[in-house]
Amino acid sequence: MEIWLLNDIVIVFGLSILVLLLCQKLRVPTIVGFLFTGLLIGPSGFGFITDIHRVETLAEIGVILLLFTIGVEFSLTQLIKIQKSVLLGGGLQVFITIAVFSMIAVITGLPFNEAIFIGFLVALSSTAIVLKTLQERAEIDSPHGQTALGILIFQDVIIVPMILITPILAEGAGNSSVWLLILLLKAIAVIIAVLIAAKWIVPQLMFQIAKTRSQELFLLTVVVICFSVAWLTSKIGLSLALGAFLAGLIISETEYSHAALGNIIPFKSVFTTFFFVSIGMMLDLGFFSSNWILVLLIFGLVFFLKAIIAGSVALILGFPLRTGVLVGCALFQLGEFSFILSKVGVDHGLFSDFNNQVLLSVAIISMAATPFIINIAPRIAGYIAALPLPKRLTCICNEDYDPATAGKEGHLVIVGFGVIGSNVAKAARAADIPYVIVEMNPETVRRERDNGEPICYGDATHENILHHVHVENARIVLVAINDPTATRAIASLVKKLNPKVHLIVRTRYVSEVKSLYELGADEVIPEEFETSVEIFARILTRFLVPKHEIDKLVGEIRSDSYEMFRELSKRSMSMTDLKLHLHDIEISTILSLIHI
Repeated sequence: MEIWLLNDIVIVFGLSILVLLLCQKLRVPTIVGFLFTGLLIGPSGFGFITDIHRVETLAEIGVILLLFTIGVEFSLTQLIKIQKSVLLGGGLQVFITIAVFSMIAVITGLPFNEAIFIGFLVALSSTAIVLKTLQERAEIDSPHGQTALGILIFQDVIIVPMILITPILAEGAGNSSVWLLILLLKAIAVIIAVLIAAKWIVPQLMFQIAKTRSQELFLLTVVVICFSVAWLTSKIGLSLALGAFLAGLIISETEYSHAALGNIIPFKSVFTTFFFVSIGMMLDLGFFSSNWILVLLIFGLVFFLKAIIAGSVALILGFPLRTGVLVGCALFQLGEFSFILSKVGVDHGLFSDFNNQVLLSVAIISMAATPFIINIAPRIAGYIAALPLPKRLTCICNEDYDPATAGKEGHLVIVGFGVIGSNVAKAARAADIPYVIVEMNPETVRRERDNGEPICYGDATHENILHHVHVENARIVLVAINDPTATRAIASLVKKLNPKVHLIVRTRYVSEVKSLYELGADEVIPEEFETSVEIFARILTRFLVPKHEIDKLVGEIRSDSYEMFRELSKRSMSMTDLKLHLHDIEISTILSLIHI
């Protein structure tokens, strides 16, 4: 190992620990801590590391592993479900952004080719920072999370044509039509290869590896698949990040995806540190101090226009205003691929060093601001919804829906038509219980309405939507959506409109349980603990504990808000009593032949 590598690792990790400890006390997002660490150790800071490219090599590994884990947690089925967000949403966001900022650049006096290039740079957002922040907030599966993901996937793909077109803009390329045709053929070949690998090759390979029961062999196989696909896409002209994401999608289609994710996450955490630190190292404090007014003005312009464009795209896709605001607040920043593209522009003489420094400064500031903006985005959405805007924007609902089909009193209201919502609806229909569904995905609403479901399209965080489904007369309300912030808002609003309703809330995370009870929920069902309850009940069954005792214990666990699992030091009487039942019993089977 070369001494420079060890030196850089010690400096990056050592200072990161100190900065992150401070960030934890100040409740500052970790991404901002990493960026600040890079600023401190970089050439513009204390100069502990002067060669940024050495850290960038390790940073690229971090991007690969980050996108790989996102792909593993995703799936090809989910990707197909959000194809509208990828193709239509991503296409509109990129091309509208390019058009708007190119026009602004031309108005300021820049040449047309450089104006187009600036549009390219601004159109890209940070996949790494946005998805990491949404993952930490448990919002990847929410409507705005899925929409943002779809747009980001399109951006990761479109970066390749942008890189190829850049030399053309600088008048340094040959036959561009041939290049684009070859690129299209390569992209099609990659898609076909991914589908074949996901369907037949990788599942069989992983099965054979898993049969060996060797953790080392399993881990090496996962790592090789990840880096091989990333290397392949890079060699044919596509991005490393896209290849890593595709590799994750391949693994996600196998039954070993959870094991693969558990093995790779520690490495991802280590190497993504280098990525965020390397970005912080790029900021030139001397340049920023001399041109801070210009940088902040451009940052404000980028933030305002990109947020409006991305939010408008979400509205075009059929989502309500709140989702549009959240998508806009997630995608306002410049991305890590903007750095790569700007370097290509500088190398071909299309982009001056001054403009490049302005871009770097704006990009880093926008990246640092992203976690803060995403965190306050729900409040921004609330303020905007309170403005005197057209009703169609603030409260969307399908007028052809007739609530009478579900009854106007004593009915069940289901908010969210995912797996849980659809299963509850099936059970309600079988039991002849009147119910109505509120769903924000327009495609789901259209499909289920054609199937005869009493479903209403709208955002349940708005009072008018809940009035539309007569929540004030409902007997039970079930909230089963993947947006923690919206869940809390809906729970509070439901109890305000109908204090007597029995409110059941499903949440993914235990940390949400207490706040939801405080907002008035009658039952909160965290998926983490419900899985534990089910496993525990089956274990007790195998130990021959009587069924009525198991049911009694499960009831106590749920009624006590899962306190037994939350604080292991506390023991309930039922747990002590269970020890008395059938201790060390032996069961024998005797075959008796009786002749009559």
